[in-house]
Amino acid sequence: MRDGVRVAIWFVWLVLVAALGWGVARQLKISSDLRDFVPPARTADQKLLLDEIGKGPGSRLLLLAISGAPDAQLADLSRGLDAALAHDPAFTHVANGSHDLAQIASALLPYRYLLSPTLDTHRFDAAYLRAQLQQRVEDLSSPAASLLEPWLRRDPTLETLKLAQLWAPPHQPKLVDGVWFSHRGEALLVAETKAAGFDPGVQARAIESLQGHFAALPGARHAKLVISGPGWFGVQASRHTRAEAERFSTIATIGFVIMLLLAYRSAVPVLVTALPLLSGAVVGFALLALIFGHAHGITVAFGFTLLGVAQEYPLRVFSHRRVGVDTAQCVRELWPLLATAIVSVCIAYLAFFASGVAGLQQLAVFTIGGLITAGVCTRWLLPLVVPPAQHDMAKTPGLARAWHFLARLPRPRWMPWLVAVVGVCVVVFAPGKFWQNDLSALTPIPKAELQRDARLRAALGAPDVRYLLVLRAPSAQGVLALSGRVAPAMRALVARHALDGFELPSRYLPSIATQKARQARLPDAATLESALHQAMQGLPFRAGVFAPFVADVEAARKLAPLTPARFEATPLGARLESMLVQQGDGWVGLGTLSGVNDPAAFAVLAKDTHGTVHLLDLKASTESLIIAYRHRILVALGIAALLLCVAVTLALRSPRRALHVLGPMALATLLVLVVLRAAGIPLSLFHLVSLTLAAGLGLHYALFFERRTGDELEDLRTLHATLVCVASALLVFGVLALSSVPVLRAIGLTVALGVAFHFSLSVLMAPAGHLRREA
Repeated sequence: MRDGVRVAIWFVWLVLVAALGWGVARQLKISSDLRDFVPPARTADQKLLLDEIGKGPGSRLLLLAISGAPDAQLADLSRGLDAALAHDPAFTHVANGSHDLAQIASALLPYRYLLSPTLDTHRFDAAYLRAQLQQRVEDLSSPAASLLEPWLRRDPTLETLKLAQLWAPPHQPKLVDGVWFSHRGEALLVAETKAAGFDPGVQARAIESLQGHFAALPGARHAKLVISGPGWFGVQASRHTRAEAERFSTIATIGFVIMLLLAYRSAVPVLVTALPLLSGAVVGFALLALIFGHAHGITVAFGFTLLGVAQEYPLRVFSHRRVGVDTAQCVRELWPLLATAIVSVCIAYLAFFASGVAGLQQLAVFTIGGLITAGVCTRWLLPLVVPPAQHDMAKTPGLARAWHFLARLPRPRWMPWLVAVVGVCVVVFAPGKFWQNDLSALTPIPKAELQRDARLRAALGAPDVRYLLVLRAPSAQGVLALSGRVAPAMRALVARHALDGFELPSRYLPSIATQKARQARLPDAATLESALHQAMQGLPFRAGVFAPFVADVEAARKLAPLTPARFEATPLGARLESMLVQQGDGWVGLGTLSGVNDPAAFAVLAKDTHGTVHLLDLKASTESLIIAYRHRILVALGIAALLLCVAVTLALRSPRRALHVLGPMALATLLVLVVLRAAGIPLSLFHLVSLTLAAGLGLHYALFFERRTGDELEDLRTLHATLVCVASALLVFGVLALSSVPVLRAIGLTVALGVAFHFSLSVLMAPAGHLRREA
């Protein structure tokens, strides 16, 4: 076949892969729903966690601090940013310490007497009204007069202001020029995003909008805006991980290209090697789009990791070509062993599909479809674009000496058994925890930022992102009533310093029963006018000045109580919506807590309410889900190992030969665990996936070293191919092991160790006499 035809086929192949990839990219949606990667919830709290993950009120808060300018300018910037975010649809609520009475008045002013707790302990009689009016006389002589005067005629008891204070954070920072300031002289704000806290894509757009609003404010150029909170951390972690992955992949790609040029002394491998792998990835994505309609981001990351074994297929072909022999002939001779490796791994990965976890099923479809496609492309398409060899890789300088060196290495039969026994003892008895269940340990966020978040959270009295108070009842009104009943017990916990503050759904919307009780205590117009007349005696208020107040009270007496549906249509509705959710046939209230100092103190509350109110530890619940998910993976991997043993034994038609392949794989995996445990590194899900990839690579090494060829040159080609594959894997994953991102470092370190151990043991545990006879 002429070179021009090969180039044309290569170009058509490349265009088809690109076109199919473009089409799949338009159809396939990438999901970030973590529910795809956890087993079905077994408890009500786990179901709540999965339903509301990232949506809880605490997880959507962004903590803001403005510094670097005089206090007056910082206060102006705070008010300007507050006003800008109030009109941004990406944010549901923003607070900076100034009581926004207009926001309350616009929608909730008619309901203020039903929402405010004043009527729980007082009546609008002459005595109470006189005390309030006397206070208003003093207020009108204070600096706050300009704020209160517009409301005085309609609201002499200041119920609107009381609601604003009620809905403000329980523990507010000090006020400077009417806005919050920290003790460090920073202007503080809290912004609640509409997007879930752990949706980094939408959170990134909200943060960019926030930064844009701030940059547009007068004087912002000389000030500094600091952002913190779960959404900020998610965006920063995503950006940092992506930046490091791109940087290291660039370094690894350049090194890989240089290595191919040195190993094969030709540019053809550089241009062709990636095509089977890319074809497999595109077909894998297409299968996900057809079967599931979407792919989880974790599936993509793990899938590409496991698909990395396909990189070896074309490298084997390039190393096993012979001068004067058509490439297709070389591939046909190589194919039975390569097909054994591909089919064995795919059969093993079927265990992921049987796991019952949607994310693992996606992983199985993507990986199996990708590996089969890469194998098919290597078998039938690669020979059409690869010309016959100009150089026999068996004659590479130094390769024969390397073979003789490996052949002379001592191979005592007792050594693997001793290593296995010692390794098991190290893995079992090494100090330190075995599994990493704490997701925070995998975050790349610097410690300084986490400390700053804790400082801002304490200064603002912001809700704790770890704990929630869960209230359960058959109906929304039942939750609101329960919330009102437990409020005194919560205040008692605050008094005992078990926690610093709390926020319950009834703080925003009392139950209908409570509203009706307050409504019943409102006097009719004649009674109220009489009480006002007595209360105003001797005070500087003219007759009739409070007619709007009398009219509003009369209107409130006839109002239908405010329901959650109607409240959620108000500017503050999003806050209640996040705290009052339907779950199945019942309803759940979510109370936010700040400064939980004694979690055990909530046990009494749970007992007194017969379990309808209890403390939910999100960290503990998340860890229980991780443990359940890991159990599913371990079961799937165990089944995969059994399937792999059966497949290899059937393919090689000899249990003894299968042992020479599977023995090095098992022992190498054990040695990786030994190194990690000895180094005090707890195992995470990323280590398990990386061990799986390393085992797939090790299967190739062991299969090719186990085969009997009787041809010295063919054995040298096997060594050349294996050395290139090992060097490329060590280059790519060794570079990744240097990453500062814990996840990338875990994958890189585990695979690099695995490749080194799998290669070494495949050589040392090859059948007795194989290497020595050929040497």
